[in-house]
Amino acid sequence: MATIDITEATFEQTVTGNDIVIVDFWADWCGPCKQFAPVFQGASEQHSDVVFAKVDTEAEQRLAGMAGITSIPTLMAFRENVLVFSQAGALPAPALEQLIGQVKGLDMEKVHAQVAEQRAAAEAEAAQPEA
Repeated sequence: MATIDITEATFEQTVTGNDIVIVDFWADWCGPCKQFAPVFQGASEQHSDVVFAKVDTEAEQRLAGMAGITSIPTLMAFRENVLVFSQAGALPAPALEQLIGQVKGLDMEKVHAQVAEQRAAAEAEAAQPEA
């Protein structure tokens, strides 16, 4: 599968509508981004069960800001609509393959339970009256 370009308008739909989505935040002027592009493209051709998406941070500055991108390239991995990985820096092909394997191997029942616990704790903390 080839990589796809996503925008602010298509980001949420892409992440929520697919089991595994790996997103590369990049810019045309970024040397490491250009070096990583063929690695990312190659992985996309090897894993047809994963959506490989690219976000041009120059064209999508608002989306990059909402995603908290402060350095590029930044790679994010989503599984079942949960952000499970986020890291700045280009990965060599073996490290990207390892990441993909780890994302595929996650026990998502456990991950969803942890997310629910964190959400409940945050809500309980927010409900506490200030002293």
